[in-house]
Amino acid sequence: MCESCATPAVEELAADEEAVRRGGLSRRGLLAGLGAGLGLSVIGLTTGASTASAASAKNGAWANPALGYFPQGGHYGAPRGGAAHAGQDITNSTGTGVYAAAAGTVIRRSWGGGLGGRTGNALVISHGGNQYTYYGHLSAYRVALNAKVKAGQRIADMGATGNVTGPHLHFETHSGGLGSITNPVTFMTARGVDLGGGWPRLDAGASGATVVVVQRLMTQRGHKLVADGNYGSVSVAAVKKFQASKGLVADGQVGPATWPKLVYTLRQGSSGQHVSALQTALNRRSAGLAVDGTFGSVTTTAVRAYQGLNRLVVDGEAGPVTWQALVG
Repeated sequence: MCESCATPAVEELAADEEAVRRGGLSRRGLLAGLGAGLGLSVIGLTTGASTASAASAKNGAWANPALGYFPQGGHYGAPRGGAAHAGQDITNSTGTGVYAAAAGTVIRRSWGGGLGGRTGNALVISHGGNQYTYYGHLSAYRVALNAKVKAGQRIADMGATGNVTGPHLHFETHSGGLGSITNPVTFMTARGVDLGGGWPRLDAGASGATVVVVQRLMTQRGHKLVADGNYGSVSVAAVKKFQASKGLVADGQVGPATWPKLVYTLRQGSSGQHVSALQTALNRRSAGLAVDGTFGSVTTTAVRAYQGLNRLVVDGEAGPVTWQALVG
């Protein structure tokens, strides 16, 4: 986990005034989001939770940035000397894929990402609306500074650069401005993403590639939806009907109870709309496949590459574990 990656102590703030004049982010800005030490951290945690709950639509715009596990002591707000941990650590092997949590623009690509109290190679993405995400301790960059990225696009590789005890992704969410830190687990949960690697949640009104995945899977299930990426009334009604047929709560939310009933286990030789759904999900993770509904050797290679990159069992078969990772 991170040995630093913390908001800094109050006595360090004066040194950052020049950074602000140069257009950088001061430690005071960071402290406004979280606070120094235990006294102010409570204020920061409360503020972050309120911001997240105020924009809690599970609309398909967000994606899990990495697969792995939460290490002990790597949680948001954990003690870091006289400060508090500014993000959530996700542990896996060096080289594991790191993905954009939402569409946006890469505004920082440097050691520490231009933020005080951080170490290691890092990226910062601006998502608009005063929302930002931070990715730290990277072993390699996969996008350039000022690049436009899509949700789920591969942007980097996990690593152990900087002051760490082992390879992991240090992931932060900033809502209300860069430096207004909030709990990444709470922030992402409010947007339908389980940072721990579980199935995502999509509500009515969602849009994007994951909705296309749902629509194509539903068509394979006999509901014949247009794969337009808009989770509107027709698609919601079809999902409710499908949920009822499977003995699920027919609430129209595509979540952890519905996904396992909806996906198929696919392998080379399969064909149909469910394969098109798989190819769409792989493309969301930067595979670059033709969406032709045929599970041939190229799709098999893409599945195996994704499994290997993310430390899954590399068998070329798209089962529930691979699906969950892809759509999360």
